[in-house]
Amino acid sequence: MSRTRTSDVLVVGGGIIGLVTAWRAAQRGLATAVVDPEPGGGAAQVAAGMLAAVTELHYGEQTLLGLNLASARRYPDFAAELTEQTGHDLGYRRCGTLAVALDADDRAHLRELHALQQQSGLESQWLSGRECRRLEPMLAPGVRGGLRVDGDHQIDPRRLAGALVAACERTGVVFHRAWAERLTVVRDRATGAVTDDGTPLDAGQVVLAGGSLSGRLAGVPEDVLPPVRPVKGQVVRLTMPQRHGSFLSRTVRAVVRGSHVYLVPRESGELVIGATSEELGWDTTVTAGGVYELLRDAHELVPGITELPLTETRAGLRPGSPDNAPLLGPTGLEGLSLATGHYRNGVLLTPVTGDAMAHVLTTGELPEEARPFTPKRFSTATALTEQPA
Repeated sequence: MSRTRTSDVLVVGGGIIGLVTAWRAAQRGLATAVVDPEPGGGAAQVAAGMLAAVTELHYGEQTLLGLNLASARRYPDFAAELTEQTGHDLGYRRCGTLAVALDADDRAHLRELHALQQQSGLESQWLSGRECRRLEPMLAPGVRGGLRVDGDHQIDPRRLAGALVAACERTGVVFHRAWAERLTVVRDRATGAVTDDGTPLDAGQVVLAGGSLSGRLAGVPEDVLPPVRPVKGQVVRLTMPQRHGSFLSRTVRAVVRGSHVYLVPRESGELVIGATSEELGWDTTVTAGGVYELLRDAHELVPGITELPLTETRAGLRPGSPDNAPLLGPTGLEGLSLATGHYRNGVLLTPVTGDAMAHVLTTGELPEEARPFTPKRFSTATALTEQPA
């Protein structure tokens, strides 16, 4: 067995959530390590990077909306700080989002969403089909109306991940490029982890930030094991040739036959189309059916995509939770905190998660804005205790 390596904080998982946690912890003066075979990998390599707090609003998720908005507000300064520290261009664009409807049912649904946004104090503008096409001339003639949301921006998650790795390295974070095989628990306290090559990694505190894999770490007591499941998403990438310089100027999204589809144009000329949502366990196969459905639905929105070169197809796993919201902060096991379960909002919630977890690691408590997302909300004992008399 290799010699034990010790740190103040050990982050299990090197995706963007684990990386931002490690970066912020190191900035607070904590000796921090990350264990992951491929830091910067994970779901961010597939994600489109929509920062869509407004257009991602769903009924029953107003509590999550507050956290999403808090993170969206931090993004400009967060991106500027990360770029200043690393020199990396994150592909952060304040280009806005246009959500459109293709038929009467979609239009009614979008009207309901607009009403919910207004009730929630959010800024969005209803446009006619003609006004939508004036904004985005490549839209299909049949577009019946839409919502213009200038506050929903975008970032390139692959660039974000690379920048976070660089930021961690600059702040002294140690990377152990291996799999964490099991959590180490001594006298009812998490004290580190052991890698798949047998190396013990000791730490004062452990943060489990393994994305969809968070529930599979051996050694975690069953009563604090995060209820996180993988939700498959397939994504297609096209290239907009130079002659299509203004192919799309902003993110365009819609619900087509009950399925969500979005088109995210990058300044680099890349066009990201996504995404399926499939409960298929750990399967990450790119399927003909998945790609067909994405291209079919996107073609109904923007017919011109059929002329564009297809450059990549890929599938990833979102970390879903029972209420579609993240699990942040201390667990019932002393020394173990969670930062996982971000589902479809991992990229959006990166800034606020980093701040919240740094607060946890230095004070032992969640900041007020993150308290609704404590992992203890899924504890049977907690749920029984909190029931009204």
